[in-house]
Amino acid sequence: MATASKTAAPAKKRTPNAAFMKPLTPSAELGAVVGTAPLPRTEIISKLWVYIKANNLQDAANKRMINADDKLKKVFGKPQVSMFEMAGLIGKHVK
Repeated sequence: MATASKTAAPAKKRTPNAAFMKPLTPSAELGAVVGTAPLPRTEIISKLWVYIKANNLQDAANKRMINADDKLKKVFGKPQVSMFEMAGLIGKHVK
């Protein structure tokens, strides 16, 4: 039984997507949580997680859910969101 040998293509170095690295200005509501300076979307999400963990806002029973405090309710528009929908909700608060 003969097997065909494949040569692996050289690995390409990943380049970051420019859209993710573009600094965006947070709205006043989001700025109350992450600061008002323009930040890339990835950094905004990172700062949100720092805030969520510092204020113990992850749901104890289901860690994928985030319980919003007063500041985050203004950003999310509801008392609880999943971590997957959080990034989509942030899009309304950046320019």
